[in-house]
Amino acid sequence: MVDRTIQAGDGDGDIDAIRTFPFPVELSVGGVGMQVGPMGTGRPWHADAPLHRVHRIDFHVVMLFDDGPVHHMIDFAEYEVTAGDLLWIRPGQVHRFSRTSEYRGTVLTMQPGFLPRTTVEATGLYRYDLPPLLHPDEPRSAGLRAALAQLQREYEDTTTLPPSLHTTVLRHTLTAFLLRLAHLAASSAEAARQWSDTTFTLFREAVEQGFATNHSVSAYADALGYSRRTLVRAVRAATGETPKGFIDKRVVLEAKRLLAHTDMPIGRVGAAVGFPDAANFSKFFHQHTEMTPAAFRAELR
Repeated sequence: MVDRTIQAGDGDGDIDAIRTFPFPVELSVGGVGMQVGPMGTGRPWHADAPLHRVHRIDFHVVMLFDDGPVHHMIDFAEYEVTAGDLLWIRPGQVHRFSRTSEYRGTVLTMQPGFLPRTTVEATGLYRYDLPPLLHPDEPRSAGLRAALAQLQREYEDTTTLPPSLHTTVLRHTLTAFLLRLAHLAASSAEAARQWSDTTFTLFREAVEQGFATNHSVSAYADALGYSRRTLVRAVRAATGETPKGFIDKRVVLEAKRLLAHTDMPIGRVGAAVGFPDAANFSKFFHQHTEMTPAAFRAELR
């Protein structure tokens, strides 16, 4: 299996190469762009590294848990998962498996590009603003489990259909499951507000494109054609925070990713997120995390 490596720490006092693992097509049934089956210690994208190491993957992972609690880190936030919960990890997100938790349930992995663009958009596959931890109620949980079980049956059935038709059926069955999952993700009050509020949606997209160079609320408001007051109301209604807080949170997340996953000098990390002056970056990072960039990096190593 080919993987890409960058330098970072594993959180146990060592410095080691942290990998971004690609989707292992060669280990899928029939070489298709997805896998589904029981959770276990033999996850193929972890074949060359312990599960507890901080790492990235370049594909989607959905884990439906039968037991808990399980503690799992995603983008430097610790999530406690219990039986019936789902974790949805998207490509590029930093995550780490727990040393002490036992993972039981079903895991689905999907290669980017396996589904057509219309399905990707309809299912919100790249809605990074949505929380990775989902708590379905009993009716939704039953529907998700049934859809996932059907997907697993279709995935494992390689004898009743020719390969091309088998792949087509898998795509349709996977889409049915993801539509249920997307509905669950969007049904929380906060997610529903974010989805429907055009002002906030445009702001979120603009920040995602420009946070590395633009930290000005007024500049975003002007570019989008809104007054600053309108933008403040929309962002506060959708997230409970100010536009400046939303921008700063995105900048901090990217800085953490670079500090954890690269050996870039701290000054270059600051420049990459819009702080040409290293001292200003360190002050900003400390203000939002109560740690210096150097201390944060050292904690991971």
